[in-house]
Amino acid sequence: MKITGIISEYNPLHNGHLYHIEKTRENNATHIVAAMSGNYVQRGEIAVMDKFERAQIAVKNGIDLVIEIPVVYSLASAEFYARGAIYLLDALGCVEELSFGSEVGSVAEIEQAAEIAWECQQSPELEELLRNGMSYPNAISSMIISQHGRKKGNRIADILASPNNILAVEYLKAIKYFGADIKPFTIHRKSVAHDSMKVLSNTASAAYIRKCMEEKTDFFGLVPDEVYNAYKNALDSGKKSDMRNLERILIYKLRTISAEELKEVPDVGQGLENRILECAPMESIEQILQGIKTKRYTMARIKRILLNMLIGVKKSDLEILPPYIRVLAVNERGRDILSAAKENSKIPFGSSLARLAAESDEAKRFAEIEAAASDIYALSKEKIGKGRLDYKTKFSVEQMKDEEIKNTKEVKENDEV
Repeated sequence: MKITGIISEYNPLHNGHLYHIEKTRENNATHIVAAMSGNYVQRGEIAVMDKFERAQIAVKNGIDLVIEIPVVYSLASAEFYARGAIYLLDALGCVEELSFGSEVGSVAEIEQAAEIAWECQQSPELEELLRNGMSYPNAISSMIISQHGRKKGNRIADILASPNNILAVEYLKAIKYFGADIKPFTIHRKSVAHDSMKVLSNTASAAYIRKCMEEKTDFFGLVPDEVYNAYKNALDSGKKSDMRNLERILIYKLRTISAEELKEVPDVGQGLENRILECAPMESIEQILQGIKTKRYTMARIKRILLNMLIGVKKSDLEILPPYIRVLAVNERGRDILSAAKENSKIPFGSSLARLAAESDEAKRFAEIEAAASDIYALSKEKIGKGRLDYKTKFSVEQMKDEEIKNTKEVKENDEV
């Protein structure tokens, strides 16, 4: 048995993801576990479909087990996003390999870039550049070119400028950070670019597909049938999610939060709280976002700040490693993974948030944040969804068998914390 991990958002799962899963199988992976973002994703947006639905779609299309990256980490910088995901995969105690896509297609080059980026991160020069107003990516790039010369420096800087490479570098840094015994394996991303608005054959980026969803343009054939049908059903039933539906509560929160409270939100620093509050009186979220944005502060970072503020995530939460592994979906091979994890897992795992919350004070804190995040997510739908679903949702397709796997009991409809 060879268990391989994939770090994903599947927002939504598309043909490029199917190719990734296929190539991972061709590399002799007998079992695949996906650490997947929940209802919020790293670029600072809400997911186009509910996490349970996306997880079920994933197990119907080649993934064997889906575990949730807690919202504390899924709405974090690339560094912390990678740390949270790698920690979860390593904590299962049975994952041998990490499979990821990259523009460069070479583990050796990514490892070199990761090593150099790690060295830059430890240097006091980085903090100095950030204090002087340079963005984090530009500061790292400047340091690399200065230290390694233009030829080598530009090559490394180019690697670190591509979206999938950036995450790949952070994955390898996280593996080193935790001393995880996980071997990296990369698949060359040869078709459409990360945020490309072009379609090649039957492959398009998730950004393009989300744009089709927003504009109600047909994208049949670019995603598995389950994704297409789920989206159509959500559209017809008023359950389609849209961050614009959170506009009023976001503005309310901005207009009532203090500077001291805002300083406790992840990614807020160097006086950014003052700039955010100066924009709070504006009349729309779009105006507020554009008012805050500068070359130093990317749109993704600003969106993450606003969503973390709304959910109630604090900087101190990122000092806590994920205290449990939450299962969102599983099939028969996925049960094999959990059986292996039963002997080796470093932290508790299961499907019931209520039961996981009872494991420790840290687990209770993370569960409360997750439940609040899902309740807010329900407000993003055109027709407001039900609350407390994180404590009530059952697996509907590939259900776990309690008699086979200890500590993974199905949560009942009326379970509460």
